[in-house]
Amino acid sequence: MSDTAAMPAELAEIAEDFTSMEERSRLELLLEFSDGLPELPERYQGVDLEQVEECQSPVFLTVEVADDAERTVSVFITAPPESPTTRGFAGVLVEGLSGQPAAAVMAVPSDYPLQLGLSRAVSPLRLRGMTAMLSRIKTRVSKELV
Repeated sequence: MSDTAAMPAELAEIAEDFTSMEERSRLELLLEFSDGLPELPERYQGVDLEQVEECQSPVFLTVEVADDAERTVSVFITAPPESPTTRGFAGVLVEGLSGQPAAAVMAVPSDYPLQLGLSRAVSPLRLRGMTAMLSRIKTRVSKELV
């Protein structure tokens, strides 16, 4: 696994929260992130967002990069309520990446989903979906930086 020093403090703290718990409690925490996933802002309601095809559930996302000195990132993801694991992963990424400088987002290790300690509790396909969400976010941020 990658070193958490290379990622935003918020994401490192989230990973630490997960791994400091027993496995059963990790799933409960993931469900809390699912419940905490914010609704899309009105400006994105009814707009075609990028679909994350690797997810088993219909997940759509977009990213904004501010024109400020740090190129602050905002992440918006929608996932259906009947897919709480996927929504939980989306919630982790929204909470951990929104408000971060673009450079910090780009520094997040690609294996971050594995650092949550959920590999025995959720299917490899679900972890692949979260990895794909992170990859799409980083790709969109990099395109905005050009």
